[in-house]
Amino acid sequence: MTTKNLSLTHLIKPSSLSGKAPLILMLHGYGSDENDLFSFASELPSEYMIISLKAPHSLQPMGNAWYAINFDAQQGKFSDVEQAIESRELVKKFIDEALEAYPIDSDNITLLGFSQGTILSFALGLSYPHLFKNIIGLSGYVDPNMLKAGYESNDFKHLQIYNSHGSSDQVIPVEWARNNKPFLEKLDIDLTYEEYPVGHGINPQNFKSFKSWLEKNN
Repeated sequence: MTTKNLSLTHLIKPSSLSGKAPLILMLHGYGSDENDLFSFASELPSEYMIISLKAPHSLQPMGNAWYAINFDAQQGKFSDVEQAIESRELVKKFIDEALEAYPIDSDNITLLGFSQGTILSFALGLSYPHLFKNIIGLSGYVDPNMLKAGYESNDFKHLQIYNSHGSSDQVIPVEWARNNKPFLEKLDIDLTYEEYPVGHGINPQNFKSFKSWLEKNN
């Protein structure tokens, strides 16, 4: 489907429905692009419209990022929080534009992120929970520094989260992901958390599990 000229470059797969459709909004990982997660769009339920975004910051020699990571920082991988917050707001702006441009059911929006895209998805979902029904966060974690001030007082009762991580992840330690569960449960968020014996990636069992979760929570 031809994409409209919105603020972020994106790919789109139309819904099988004739009216307004639920949306899956895909946010790729660091160094990737909009084609990555979109590659399994055809395997997801056909009633969903699927939009895969391209992050705004170009990397050399290829790929894109939602925010810079300083891999040489003495304290480990140091995220550019200011840039991350800018991207958080940019995606929020894109959602407003997409609701005007495409036949989307505004009450049924799912964020699907991988790695850095998951970190940003959590930042969006916890800062603006009224915009989303579901978050599928693969191989990422909650960074409280990227959340909008006062997020603790938000109403999360309708938000559902699926979070998974590789127990052998060499990029984002599984311990970081394990912190998500107590953090999110403290906010009374409906959470499903799973681990798989893989590195920084998604194996077939993981894909099958989050797809099943999505079908139950559509």
